[in-house]
Amino acid sequence: MSDEQQSSTSPETSAKQHAVSFTLEPDDASRLANLCGNLDGHIRQIADHYELDIFNRGSRFQIEGKVGPAKRAADLIQRLYKETGKGTEISPDLIHLFLQEDSARPSQRGKRTYDADKGIIKTPLAVIKPRGDNQLEYLAQVRKYDINFGIGPAGTGKTFLAVAAAVESLMRDDVKRILLVRPAVEAGEKLGFLPGDLAQKIDPYLRPLYDALYEMLGFEAVTKMIERNQIEIAPLAYMRGRTLSHSFVILDESQNTTKEQMKMFLTRVGFGSKAVITGDVTQVDLPRGVYSGLKHGLEVLDGVEGIGITRFSNRDVVRHPLVQRIVDAYDKHDEKEDARRAAEKAQAKADALAAQASAPNDDSNE
Repeated sequence: MSDEQQSSTSPETSAKQHAVSFTLEPDDASRLANLCGNLDGHIRQIADHYELDIFNRGSRFQIEGKVGPAKRAADLIQRLYKETGKGTEISPDLIHLFLQEDSARPSQRGKRTYDADKGIIKTPLAVIKPRGDNQLEYLAQVRKYDINFGIGPAGTGKTFLAVAAAVESLMRDDVKRILLVRPAVEAGEKLGFLPGDLAQKIDPYLRPLYDALYEMLGFEAVTKMIERNQIEIAPLAYMRGRTLSHSFVILDESQNTTKEQMKMFLTRVGFGSKAVITGDVTQVDLPRGVYSGLKHGLEVLDGVEGIGITRFSNRDVVRHPLVQRIVDAYDKHDEKEDARRAAEKAQAKADALAAQASAPNDDSNE
């Protein structure tokens, strides 16, 4: 942080339980600027997370606060500085990822087990690096197996990375086209209620996939590829009867498929093709009583050789830090609701047994 902030803090107000001092080497102004961020935003992000005071004068840092968090913050800053030496652009997202890793099990803190460079994907307009062990494993599975499932909450990168892998395969000429598929009916809405032709009806459902393609290829390139049928967008219902050969097929929001639709989709895969199925089993929009095809497919295909399944957790969320807290809050609420329902069922059963026991005995009336 700035020297002004450091000098304006009196010893009485800044006195904490512990202080950690260290110097980053080598002293490089551009690397330090990358580390600290605009107006020391990156350092403040770390300080706020650990509830610490962090001061620096150039490459010399002092961290004041509780012993454990202070040492972990010092380790994190030094790790991030090493990343700047590799040419890595430090961003709030990257810091958020490192902070997530540090919040993992104590035995794993500070031990990054993955090498992002192994999973790097280069597209015409973007270079995509996996963030975290699960994302790296996910890309490795997609490259290895012909059918893959990416399961987890929003913000874990499962759809974005699938699109990146598809673009990579198309650029390498491993496949001839990319096919983007999504259930066309969600949250009780039907295509017939939407204005326009088929493409206009399904476009809103496929917008996340379009956005990812635009980021990697550019608007004009994507438009031309769609015109040449190198990129095809279709609702899931239109897959019936087709055999998809030499294609990279992505089924997004697959939690909203029925059991029959999932089986139909999986049996469309032809020679030279890859299929990636992404979804979040906690956000099913199917009508009440309809079992999710994604849940059913995972049960049926568990242990089947040649199929990759990657399960993302809340800790893999790489969006705004609030997204992870929101997902955690919903999970805790669902757990409480499940426990409440279980308690109500148990009570109802106990009440029924008690009523049965207290009911008059027909034999005694005789």
